Amino acid sequence: MADDDQESTAPPFLARWSQRKQEARQAPPAVQPAAADDTPAPPLPPVDELTPASDFSGFMHPKVDADLRRAALRKLFSDPHFNVMDGLDTYVADYSQPDPLPPGMLAGLRQAQNILAWAKETKAETAARFAPPPDVPVMTPATGPAQLTGSEVAPANEPASAGAPPVAEPAARASAADTNAAAATQKS
Repeated sequence: MADDDQESTAPPFLARWSQRKQEARQAPPAVQPAAADDTPAPPLPPVDELTPASDFSGFMHPKVDADLRRAALRKLFSDPHFNVMDGLDTYVADYSQPDPLPPGMLAGLRQAQNILAWAKETKAETAARFAPPPDVPVMTPATGPAQLTGSEVAPANEPASAGAPPVAEPAARASAADTNAAAATQKS
């Protein structure tokens, strides 16, 4: 209950904030210590005598000339220690010179060439590749089921009897040419 009493007597948050902002405007600005500006530049060794083990912190002092600072840093970073390439730079190699593929990898790419061969085929070559072999009779709805000859092998899901008729091809598998031929024979 004591906390509730304090909240009711305290000014609202925005009133306190506004009051503090006005006090900050009326207060005199804080004076920066001038000690940092009065310190002279530290004694520096000649740039030619610097090594990677030298102390370069003196060259970072604000009173040191910018050209002298750059010369010291150039001397530091010209050391071969800083010129070693890391293994993460992937785009620094000369990719204008082709690197031949090893024979083992080329042999593996033969399969990809076979897969993409369809792009080079003409329509006639594609039709010839998917055409049934000439010695296999084609079953169409117009001609009806064909009988197996003695040289043909019965499908694995049927008994191998010479007199059994083959299973008719489903209508969904019939090509458009077969359907058109069957329609033409029915009209006549």
